Amino acid sequence: MAGRNGEVKLLGMWASPFVLRVRLALSLKGVRYEYVEEDLRSKSDLLLKSNPVHAKVPVLIHNGEPVCESSVILQYVDEAFAGIGPSLLPADPHDRAVARFWASYIDDKLLKASSQASSGKTEEEKAEGKKQAAAAVEILEGALKECSKGKPFFGGDSAGLVDVMLGGLLAWVHAGDAMKGVKTFDPATTPLLAAWADSFDALEEVEAVMPEVGKLVEFAMATMSHGAAAAASAK
Repeated sequence: MAGRNGEVKLLGMWASPFVLRVRLALSLKGVRYEYVEEDLRSKSDLLLKSNPVHAKVPVLIHNGEPVCESSVILQYVDEAFAGIGPSLLPADPHDRAVARFWASYIDDKLLKASSQASSGKTEEEKAEGKKQAAAAVEILEGALKECSKGKPFFGGDSAGLVDVMLGGLLAWVHAGDAMKGVKTFDPATTPLLAAWADSFDALEEVEAVMPEVGKLVEFAMATMSHGAAAAASAK
């Protein structure tokens, strides 16, 4: 879709938390774009051409030039569309460095541990992943207190880079909680993150792109059923 920000196209898959991050960033900044849903079982020529190294979504195509990897795309969006909407990164160099640190922490620690908790090869691996994920959530509770300075978001009064990085995972956090009967961001143990999640979910720009939790649960159940059937067939 062409506009004052040029031609912007996003290749994605609706259930991907990484794609959601980019959609959140574009929505929060008010950037108009064309969204193209990819079938990851039969990837388009455009996706393979735009991301020949990994052949994965998301891919942002701005005026014909592709940008890959969600964390890279978020910073690109903030710089390329600096004159549109609020900035995702703070102006102060130290605050920017702190935001980048916690954005990386979310993927390096929380996401990696959560993946191990759900996909570990043994029950011991899953238990260790669950333990590490809980520890990461506790550390992020402290980070939110430090970064927000008493305001609703990691970015202060408005959602910033860290909010978008964590917010991209939020729909799947809700879906996982619904399936397991737990509360990842528990008001009793992580009150700041619990309040943050409510505030983030309530943003109009977030509501516009956030996938329905029920559909994610259905998708997860179907994926697990397919995986179990494939494993049984292999045996």
